[in-house]
Amino acid sequence: MTRHYSALSLLKEGLAGQKGWAKAWESPEPKPRYDMVIVGGGGHGLATAYYLAKQHGITDVAVVEKGWLGGGNTGRNTTVVRSNYFFPESVRLYDMALKLYEGLSRELNYNIMLSQRGMISLAHTPAEMEMAARVVNAMQINGTDAELFGPEDVKRVLPIYNFGPKARYPALGGVWQGRSGTARHDAVAWGYARAAARLGVHILQQCEVTDFLIEGGRCRGVVTASGAIRADKVGLAVAGHSSQMAAKAGFRLPVTSYALQACVSEPVKPILDTVVLSPGAGTYASQSDKGEMVVGGGLDRIPSYGQRGNLPVLETVLSGLVEMFPAFRQLNLMRQWAGIVDVVPDSSPILGESPLPGLFLNCGWGTGGFKSIPAGGVLLAHLMATGQHHDISRPFDLDRFTTGRLIDEAAGSGIAH
Repeated sequence: MTRHYSALSLLKEGLAGQKGWAKAWESPEPKPRYDMVIVGGGGHGLATAYYLAKQHGITDVAVVEKGWLGGGNTGRNTTVVRSNYFFPESVRLYDMALKLYEGLSRELNYNIMLSQRGMISLAHTPAEMEMAARVVNAMQINGTDAELFGPEDVKRVLPIYNFGPKARYPALGGVWQGRSGTARHDAVAWGYARAAARLGVHILQQCEVTDFLIEGGRCRGVVTASGAIRADKVGLAVAGHSSQMAAKAGFRLPVTSYALQACVSEPVKPILDTVVLSPGAGTYASQSDKGEMVVGGGLDRIPSYGQRGNLPVLETVLSGLVEMFPAFRQLNLMRQWAGIVDVVPDSSPILGESPLPGLFLNCGWGTGGFKSIPAGGVLLAHLMATGQHHDISRPFDLDRFTTGRLIDEAAGSGIAH
């Protein structure tokens, strides 16, 4: 049942320490056995549990998280959602996610604060404009929205950009996707958690998985800090820690973990009403609903599990930002962080059953994890429930590294991963 609060009752609850509010989800004690266990309480893990219950009627499910919900990459990203990719397999995957995002607030009865403000991927040279035209053509052929912008179009959506004659990054145009935008990262996690819990899913926080139960060459559950939990099938959705968990299960993944850092400025009045990416400058930015400038860049290509990043990469990102937007030079930075992203050789995700039967993989998203959460959940749930690939997930199976059918988005679209 949905409870409704008046403004006065909200004020009273706040002053009273919120003791009268019902919990969005319970924190039950682990059962010794579930039909299915999902390792990882971020967006992908919670979405998988929700779609197992909602679409497949499998409610005897536990989401096992070593920390708190959304405390990993889901809470350490720049909240951009988009589907401006090059290969048809990638567009189908990410456009599936974007379409799900477009109806997710209504689906979950929880406001995820989706803001489809559009995204411009800038081109600064004739060669980059040629690549932009190629990407736009591919996107349109593959069935998603895209428009090739020229200089006047960029001036229209980015009036504060540096269009001076001595600009280091002249804006010749770029790729525009109007359906792109941002969503509230913690709201996505909380919305899926609440909806899954209401369907009967158990959410187990502060419950680290330390090993896998393997019997007869098959995964039969997990070993946690709270004891063993048996299950018919186990899903793994732990982003940057995928290779570490795979090692516990006895196999190697073609995954390298890197730090991807970002920062936010002090809040200011609305001045940037779209998402802007410059692959040439290695910088992207948007303005949050609170007025902060959310700024990110490329990977720090030193393998790491650190969640703070380093100064040289941050300097590169910020130098690109102030070259493009001189007005931002006066902004004060408020905080900085990094997520741990799992990158594979072809910069595309891995979805499918692992070399250990009974253990299913959702990993390798690189910098695309947040934007793909709804699709990742639907596809992993389909795999676990049916034992078969969905048509959209099939090209991303681990077997592509033996067949050679790679989907190299980093080379195909020029988008940083």
